Amino acid sequence: MIDAPQPRPDEEEGFERPAPPERAPRKTAPIVPAQNIAGRALVVVIAIMTFLSCVTFGAVTLVRDTASVWENQISREATIQIKPAEGLDMEIALATAAGLAAEFDGVKGTRIIDSAATMRLLEPWLGSGFDIGQLPVPRLIIVTINEDSPPDFKDMREAITTAVPSATLDDHRTWVDRLVAMAHTTVTIGIAVLGLMLSATVMTVVFATRGAMAGNGHIIEVLHFVGAEAQFIARQFRTRFLFTGMKGAAAGGVAAIVVFILFSWWSSRNMATPQGDQAAALFGNFAIGSAGYLGVLMMVIIIGALTAATSHATVVAYLSDLEGGQTDGG
Repeated sequence: MIDAPQPRPDEEEGFERPAPPERAPRKTAPIVPAQNIAGRALVVVIAIMTFLSCVTFGAVTLVRDTASVWENQISREATIQIKPAEGLDMEIALATAAGLAAEFDGVKGTRIIDSAATMRLLEPWLGSGFDIGQLPVPRLIIVTINEDSPPDFKDMREAITTAVPSATLDDHRTWVDRLVAMAHTTVTIGIAVLGLMLSATVMTVVFATRGAMAGNGHIIEVLHFVGAEAQFIARQFRTRFLFTGMKGAAAGGVAAIVVFILFSWWSSRNMATPQGDQAAALFGNFAIGSAGYLGVLMMVIIIGALTAATSHATVVAYLSDLEGGQTDGG
């Protein structure tokens, strides 16, 4: 006689089998890996490009502002130079030239550089303790000009040279023109360099995007074949490269700002030294100002956005070529 099988505990009346535990949803992996060697290298390259672009932009801003200061300072003054001549009473000639210049409309005032000031100007070359009366040293008159309504320099020059034949009037127009030309040339060169930097950044992002697509080509093709839209795939790359571009651009922008702050600090610490005075005469106090720092911030945003846009366009073009190949093959 065979015994009937005994019911299992979970088959007894009133006993409910516990439901199987729910599986946690699997986290989908991104199409573009968040961390890889190519991504880290791209961050470094973008940081270097951004740093060079920001330094170039800051240098252009610095030179442009300095040239503008030079132009304003020069345009506010003109110089009358009187050379010693036989039978010329220098003091009378200085007073005559200064009086004639002061009579013209647009002249705010005149100032004769006295003998003591002239000696101080010549000390770096001739030393101290020399007798200026024994040397054929020209004397100067500073003419302060009204910038809004400058005088007629041609008439002023004729009147002064007629009264004092050894006098010459320099209105600094030649220097102003050269400064303006130099500033325009510097700005043009800076814009050209920035264009080259941005072009190099675009090409780097194109190669990095193609490299990422080559490394994940099988995933992209499967997604594309099962119906994933090109915009979806491109959006994945755009998001990843936007993050990469902004991280590299922010690092390069911060490094450029640190460089400008260090140069400004060095300039302020060496203001009373010969090298500091020479640097200040050429570039001011190395301060790019609020406009320069705002330009650095805009450069960071532009490079980050350009990185994302370039990656998006590269992926869309690749998928379009892929669809074209399928159509031709079909």
